[in-house]
Amino acid sequence: MEILRTPEERFASLPDYPFEPKYQDVAYPGGKRLRMHYVDAGPRGGDCVLLLHGEPSWSYLYRKMIAQVAESGCRVIAPDHIGFGRSDKPVDQAEYTYAHHVAWCTSLLDSLDLAGVVAFLQDWGGPIGFSLVAAQPQRFSAVVAANTILPTARQRPEGEVEGWPGPVIEAWMEMSRSAPELAVGDIIQGVTVEDLPVEVIAAYDAPFPNESYKAGVRAFPQIIPVDPEDPGALHNRKVWQALERFDRPFRTIFSDNDPTTAAWAEVFQRRVPGATGQPHTTVRGGHFLQEDSPRELAEAILSVR
Repeated sequence: MEILRTPEERFASLPDYPFEPKYQDVAYPGGKRLRMHYVDAGPRGGDCVLLLHGEPSWSYLYRKMIAQVAESGCRVIAPDHIGFGRSDKPVDQAEYTYAHHVAWCTSLLDSLDLAGVVAFLQDWGGPIGFSLVAAQPQRFSAVVAANTILPTARQRPEGEVEGWPGPVIEAWMEMSRSAPELAVGDIIQGVTVEDLPVEVIAAYDAPFPNESYKAGVRAFPQIIPVDPEDPGALHNRKVWQALERFDRPFRTIFSDNDPTTAAWAEVFQRRVPGATGQPHTTVRGGHFLQEDSPRELAEAILSVR
C-alpha cells in the first residue's frame, strides 16, 4: 500500500490555526498502522469535546470553535480523518471504506482513552461519529449533530428522508469520481455563506499538493450508502438501533441554507430519545456552518454539557 504524507511546510502560517500538531499511530485492518493527526487543545483535566469533520474538509474547519471551546476550560480533540489534513493518505481509493474510517477513529479514541466526551458531528463526521457512539455509548456524555445524515438507503423507513440520495448528492458523487481536478478550497467556498479570504481557501487546499493526495476526498462520496444492501446501509441500520436507545443529551443545530441535510434534523429529533426536550436550533449558514456560525456552534457545545 502506497502512503503519501503531506510535507509539513504546506501547513506553515495558516491563518487562525496555531495548534501544535499531535500524531497517533492508528490500527489498520490487516496489521499495518497509519499516522493520524489531531489537534489537542485546552486543559487535559477539562471536559472533553470531540470535533469530527467531513468531506472534503479537515480540522482547519474547526479552528474558530477550537479556540472558543478550549478557552472555556474544555479539552478539545479535533482529528483529521485518514486521507485528510496532516494525516497519512493511502493512494488507493479502495482503502477508504466506511468500516476503515470507523476503525481508525476508534483506534484514536482508544489510544487517547477519552471519556465523558461531547461529540460534535458534521457531514461524514456524523455517520462515523454515530458509529463510535453506537459501539461505545459509555464513552460519550452528549452529542451535537450538525448538517449530517445517517442513511440506510431505504425509502421512508420509519419516517426517514424520502428519495435518498437525491440529485445533489448524485451529482457530487459523479463529480468526485470523474472530475480531472478537485479544487477543495473552492468546493468548501461553494457551499459556505461567508465569503472566505483567499488565504483561508488556500488553507483548505494545503493538505493536497496535487491530485495524487486526494484519494480520500474522491472516495468519501462513493461510499455513501445508496443501495439497501450496501455494507454501509446495513451498518447504519445497526447504528440506528443503538441511537434509538441513546438517552443522553442529543442536540441538533442545523443551518438555514443546506437543503441536502435539512430534513435530517427532524429525523434525529424524533428517533433519538436523548433529543427530547433539547433546545434544537437553526443557525445562519451553508453546509459548512462552522465557517458561517462558529460562535453559535461553540455555545451549543458548551450548553449541552
